[in-house]
Amino acid sequence: MAIHRVGVAVFVLVATAILAAESEPNQVESEKLQDVSGEAVFSDAEGGFKTGDGASITVPGQAEAPPHPVETGQADSAGRRVSIEVGSDRVKQPVADEELENLQAEFDLQDAPQQSEPVPTPRDHFAEELVIRPLLSGDIYTSFQFRTRWDTDLHRGKKVSHYRLFPKSLGQVISKFSVRELHISFTQGFWRTAQWGQPLLSAPPGAELWVWFQDSVADVDGAWRELTSVLSGIFCASLNFIDSTNTVQPSASFKPMGLGNVTEQRFLRYAVLPREIVCTENLTPWKKLLPCESQAGLAVLLKSEKLFHSSYHSQAVHIRPVCKDTACRETSWELSQTLGIVFDLHASGQSKREWSLFKMFSRTLTEPCPLASSSKVYVDVTDNPLGEELFDLSPAVSLQTQAVVLGDRRTFTVYDLLTPEPYGPTRSLNILLKWRQQDSVDMQRPVLHTERYVSGYGLQTGEINTLLYNSHPFRAFPVLLMETVPWYLRLYIHTLTVQSKGKENKPSYIHYLPSKDRQRPHLLEMLVQLPPHSVTKVTVQFERALLKWTEYTPDPNHGFYVSSSVVSAMVPSVVAMDTNSTEGRPLFTTLFHSTEESSYFMRVYSEPLLVNLPTPDFSMPYNVICLTCTVVAVGYGSLYNLLTRTFQVEEPSGGLTKRLANVIRRLRGVPAL
Repeated sequence: MAIHRVGVAVFVLVATAILAAESEPNQVESEKLQDVSGEAVFSDAEGGFKTGDGASITVPGQAEAPPHPVETGQADSAGRRVSIEVGSDRVKQPVADEELENLQAEFDLQDAPQQSEPVPTPRDHFAEELVIRPLLSGDIYTSFQFRTRWDTDLHRGKKVSHYRLFPKSLGQVISKFSVRELHISFTQGFWRTAQWGQPLLSAPPGAELWVWFQDSVADVDGAWRELTSVLSGIFCASLNFIDSTNTVQPSASFKPMGLGNVTEQRFLRYAVLPREIVCTENLTPWKKLLPCESQAGLAVLLKSEKLFHSSYHSQAVHIRPVCKDTACRETSWELSQTLGIVFDLHASGQSKREWSLFKMFSRTLTEPCPLASSSKVYVDVTDNPLGEELFDLSPAVSLQTQAVVLGDRRTFTVYDLLTPEPYGPTRSLNILLKWRQQDSVDMQRPVLHTERYVSGYGLQTGEINTLLYNSHPFRAFPVLLMETVPWYLRLYIHTLTVQSKGKENKPSYIHYLPSKDRQRPHLLEMLVQLPPHSVTKVTVQFERALLKWTEYTPDPNHGFYVSSSVVSAMVPSVVAMDTNSTEGRPLFTTLFHSTEESSYFMRVYSEPLLVNLPTPDFSMPYNVICLTCTVVAVGYGSLYNLLTRTFQVEEPSGGLTKRLANVIRRLRGVPAL
């Protein structure tokens, strides 16, 4: 048996050396072979061989030098190194008996540990999270967070052709248009701040797009036009309707969220399409940007039929440069895809306050995304500390964590999908929340929120009213208000008033860029100090313009939309904010990095406005056309017939009656008529 194994090993050695010499003479590749007895034989990097039981084989001696020698060998336990050189031709000399004895003697020697080549660390990483927050109104808020980080540079002129996790379509957009940051969102519905509190990430109704370009871009407007057309095709949206009439350059409202404190506002472009309708054709390309798409991981829950049968739906894509490590010596590109949904208790047809993953999404979780380095589900149990006050949560897990979210410390139950514990024996995770109380509970109003409406009568003038609420009992803080008004609402900026608690509140900073008819909209930015526990009212009057009949929409009586107001502020925090590195923290807490311990950044949006303009009676042309055609057909047609007809006089001929009368007269013998 030993001789048989030795013979097989020698045969494998010779065959492997010949193949290696024919392919690449100076290298020996590691490969796995199978002998006739079923025992695996491995070739290591040093040229020695190992059998399936772990024994090592080395071949002493040396053959004649071939034209292209290949040296293989391995150090034995005594430190000796033996080798054999094999050429491209087959070895024709048989192995001597003494060589077999020497080979058998060294067959039982133990080799040194095999040194394998280090596996290169991947330069991109993917993580996914799902946050479930039960709302006190009985509704439930779910937020998906998908983050892809890529350690590369797309702006140094080096063409990147290999994409692993980062979407190639977005990577090419960043390189071609020299994009520093890109933020785009599609939202259906309006976030009810007074009932639901603050979302993890706010977005206005419709489509919102704001982009920071590199300072190397010479024609920013041209790059902006091309970029909107490309993104319109990627996301199957109407972003190609973004033009100069709805694009502005904010001076202070939108700062970069990533690295770099850019002050050149000419490289910033911001636009909103408040009438954009979000549907399945926008969700499908958004899901295709994920590494696992919707085949595995948390993305399997993204079923269009359920997502759009909700009170609120907002999907967004954020691209920005971030620090690669804590020292920030190198940068990485971060792609964050967020999706927020609010399932309404009554709209979903629920007879009782009971939610589960299957009831919300018609699916359960069975496995994480195989490309994800982290896959977790967070359930907010802050309002249910003992697990028996408001709702029951199942399956129960012991892992909990705390995180500071929007200035408040929240407690979360964590389901780690990379471990088998959450799935249970059924290999399926279906989180169930069942309320003990069937009545809604009043929730505390958020510290900062805003409202907006139009007042006035008639179709000539009106007034825009914006209300800013500061619910903090004793802290005052400044807010930055940005209003974007279309050109056909002509603002009277001298009528601008700001009042807090019945007194005038003079803004400390005002930036106003007047509109140009059919060229650009109004842009108004102001910094206002909000007193504690107060309501600040900002009003400005406007006059409606009369459009050309070709500028009206197909449904002009529906009205014209005005984009939401944007309120940015550093809101006082209840607890100390963490200003350290974001590594290791949940994804939903790292989008806005905190630079101060006593406050946190927040951006909120108001409702979009629906304004009626002086609209002509578009049914009048139809009535006029019908009346005119009738007059032409009846009046002019008859006259034209009389003028062009030719009249001829013909002798009257006997008719049928006369012929019948003559027949009767002949039968009676009377002369014919």
